[in-house]
Amino acid sequence: MSAALHLVCPHCSAVNRLPEERLAQGPKCGKCHQALFTGHPIALTSASFHTYVDRNDIPLVVDFWAPWCGPCLAMAPQYAQAAGLLEPRVRLAKIDTQSEPQLGAQFAIRSIPTMVLFKGGREVARQSGALGAADIVRWVQSRL
Repeated sequence: MSAALHLVCPHCSAVNRLPEERLAQGPKCGKCHQALFTGHPIALTSASFHTYVDRNDIPLVVDFWAPWCGPCLAMAPQYAQAAGLLEPRVRLAKIDTQSEPQLGAQFAIRSIPTMVLFKGGREVARQSGALGAADIVRWVQSRL
């Protein structure tokens, strides 16, 4: 039997323990009973950000973006497609830097879109600029 992983529910933010071999079996949250993986990026806020970075045992990719940013808007459907391709081994999330400027400042985000890959609660890589879905997947997989 493999080790249990901690996964944060995208619906209620409860931390779930799940055997690694069950990742691909459509696991549900023990608290709210909704799917732990939706195939879509999760919108994070200052209140939820640290829970997802610190409590998820799978890597987390965060897209720092803003609603007025043309390249961000162009990349959004590509990022959503990449989420469907990378889950359940990697969780994708988004942070609106206009609504959450303190998180953008905390990570010294100088241009958007910028993707930051977190693993084990720490930043391990970052990439600025809009990418297509295949390039996002390739970038994430090359950094893990």
